Amino acid sequence: MSSFTASASGPGPIADTAPLSLCAREPHVPADRLVAEMVPPPRFDSVRFDTYVPDPNQPSQTEAVEVLSGFAAGLGGAHASGSGKRRWFAKKAVAPSGPRGVYLDGGYGVGKTHLLASLWHATPAAPSLKAFGTFVELTNLVGALGFQQTVRTLSGHRLLCIDEFELDDPGDTVLVSSLLSRLVEAGVALAATSNTLPGKLGEGRFAAADFLREIQGLSAHFRPLRIDGEDYRHRGLPEAPPPYSDEQVTKAAYATEGSSLDDFPALLDHLARVHPSRYGALTDGVRAVCLTEVRAVPDQSTALRLVVLADRLYDREIPVLASGLPFDRLFSEEMLNGGYRKKYFRAISRLTALARDAKGLVAQ
Repeated sequence: MSSFTASASGPGPIADTAPLSLCAREPHVPADRLVAEMVPPPRFDSVRFDTYVPDPNQPSQTEAVEVLSGFAAGLGGAHASGSGKRRWFAKKAVAPSGPRGVYLDGGYGVGKTHLLASLWHATPAAPSLKAFGTFVELTNLVGALGFQQTVRTLSGHRLLCIDEFELDDPGDTVLVSSLLSRLVEAGVALAATSNTLPGKLGEGRFAAADFLREIQGLSAHFRPLRIDGEDYRHRGLPEAPPPYSDEQVTKAAYATEGSSLDDFPALLDHLARVHPSRYGALTDGVRAVCLTEVRAVPDQSTALRLVVLADRLYDREIPVLASGLPFDRLFSEEMLNGGYRKKYFRAISRLTALARDAKGLVAQ
């Protein structure tokens, strides 16, 4: 096995073994772990409303902090259905009038997840009474527990936060609409982020009347809160580093303890064999992801899986060092102009930020 020596100012300690391989991992994630992990991801452990820095040129950002702070304070009372515990003499919970949640709408990189996690932290309730997850993680939870058990599990919560609210197919639309309706009836408050206003979630993807009807019903649960601004990940920051050579990436992988090293096309193939709900577990214990031969993704299904992986890497603050094409050339023009364009731009934005974080892995 090859080994590489890092200088005192280099990428880190010499690895005792060869790098890990994501392609060699096939994690199993039990259902109870899916529930226990419904908390803000590590990147957002310490965020709070007072650590969010509004752009002075975007008053909607300051307004969002004020509205959400008040929303959190208003959740300090008893659960609308008795904290989820039914007593023999308790009356059936009455569905609250008006929107039972807030919906943060805005482009990628304006700090929506920061604000959503801050809301979770600010809500005066035990962590076991608050849930935080992406839209994909929520649908995966239903798949693991079943619909009725998911309703029972989440009905006792004070708050459910849903990040990256995306509706990729009519089946998920009906599923989540039904779930949220049941939770609202149980007194659960809702908060969500997305890049599109609630009434337009299906725009550019499907035109079926049934689909659009479900969207409108779902949007009634939320008060839309617009957040304008530019992508903070690139605000005043230098350009992302260009891709490195295969040799540089491989050397850095061997020199960095806890790193993974994979051929990008092989990793894309592997992602097709692992359910997206397991992509987080796929990166357990990984301190850096090193990829060789990055190239344009071949099709939309592959691209959407890569988006999920990019989200999990970003959540966990795992730097990404790569050779081949730069990340802004991963997706074709057709993809970037299609119905999922906001997902792809978000992935480019996040991978670019992680590539910037990985610069220190390469010895100068």
